[in-house]
Amino acid sequence: MKTVLLVDDEENLRFALSSWLTGQGLSVLTAASGEEALEIVRGDPAVAVAVLDVNMPGLNGIETLAALKALRPELESIIVTGYPTVEYALEGQRLGASEYLSKPCDIHLLLEVVRKALSRAAQKPRWSNGPNDATGPVEAR
Repeated sequence: MKTVLLVDDEENLRFALSSWLTGQGLSVLTAASGEEALEIVRGDPAVAVAVLDVNMPGLNGIETLAALKALRPELESIIVTGYPTVEYALEGQRLGASEYLSKPCDIHLLLEVVRKALSRAAQKPRWSNGPNDATGPVEAR
């Protein structure tokens, strides 16, 4: 099963979103920092979507996105921030973020955006054995 990685330094928000998304049938991992997110993505090939907060200590969400895309260019990514700026939105888009949401965001909208990202991930070569198979990673042929 493809996994969603939630990256946010706010523990209560991480827990609440993770619990809710899991209750909606998604596989979810969490990271409290950009550094932890990189460690998880390096070790878990099932991570297909990263949901990244922008303002975090250490690596911010934009820096984390750049590092994640360097590791796994096919990784779908969504930026969520309480401090939206045009600069961050443009940089996130340039780095390949598919969505940029402002906090607080409607959880149903977040679920819709995450499901769309999972669907796009299923169409990418790393994830698909064919048009009807989105079961997980496959070896390059």
